[in-house]
Amino acid sequence: MPVADQGISLERYLLIPRVLIFVTRGTRVLLLRGAADKRLWAGRYNGLGGHVEPGEDLLSAARRELAEEAGLEADLRLCGTVVVDTGQTPGVGLFVFTGECLQGEPQASAEGELEWVEGVAVRSLPCVEDVPVLLDTIRCMQPCDPPFSARSFYDAGGRLVMEFS
Repeated sequence: MPVADQGISLERYLLIPRVLIFVTRGTRVLLLRGAADKRLWAGRYNGLGGHVEPGEDLLSAARRELAEEAGLEADLRLCGTVVVDTGQTPGVGLFVFTGECLQGEPQASAEGELEWVEGVAVRSLPCVEDVPVLLDTIRCMQPCDPPFSARSFYDAGGRLVMEFS
């Protein structure tokens, strides 16, 4: 479909695409503890990931981010999407990937420290708010399950709300 037929309008809600990757090794998940000098999430645990670059598809972006941030490769699959409702335009379209990484050790990057964390220990760590919820959701999924769909936003009290379809 040509661009003219896409119905693109700046009056509609726009999304910036990002990828978030949770690779596992047995019962452990690889998390990134943000560097102390990071503008966002300094000292907090998160999955790996980042922006989708122009000309990139989502899977290629996830593979690139995993290689850049950890020096690893994994057979990744899309396990869910989250519309991060910022209350304004643009919002964020978060594409969540998972996969098992059986070989190699994570290589340090400027993003922060990489750590294999036992899944049960995640809730006791200083995580980015949505990480425990997303990991619980992924942990309950079977490989043949379709990707989950969710929307996240902050309520009037400043608390994160995640609604799953």
